[in-house]
Amino acid sequence: MTQYFIDFVIVGVLIIGMTALMGVFANGVGEYVFGGSRRLEHIQKTAKTQEGWNRVGGKKISG
Repeated sequence: MTQYFIDFVIVGVLIIGMTALMGVFANGVGEYVFGGSRRLEHIQKTAKTQEGWNRVGGKKISG
């Protein structure tokens, strides 16, 4: 009976993990294939919104 539950947990983790990874890959492929020239639109709009904001907190690690 213990072996059944161990197998059940292993299969469950594999199925959930594969499903999560397939979602990430599908999103990446979709953005790359269907994104066209608007691929960076959200990043650019966020940068424009944050223009002039003061940087707060922590040490400056990058850029």
